[in-house]
Amino acid sequence: MTYPDFQAPAELYLGSSWQTAAAQGSRSFRTAANAIRFALEHAAPVSLRGARLSIGNAEYSGADLHELYRSANYPLQRKH
Repeated sequence: MTYPDFQAPAELYLGSSWQTAAAQGSRSFRTAANAIRFALEHAAPVSLRGARLSIGNAEYSGADLHELYRSANYPLQRKH
């Protein structure tokens, strides 16, 4: 996986399916790291099924979010 710039602005879509996530619209985050943290630490787990994270021209799925969060490149402290 190519890792994004975790400090870049990001748009996060959450929903039980991609159609639901797209219909609900995105939530903007100042950094991709904060968007990933929100998705994995605060959002309902079912909402990751249709999740998409957009960072510039790159898009990541809900499954990708888990990998990004566990990455050694992830800059924020993880919740225990």
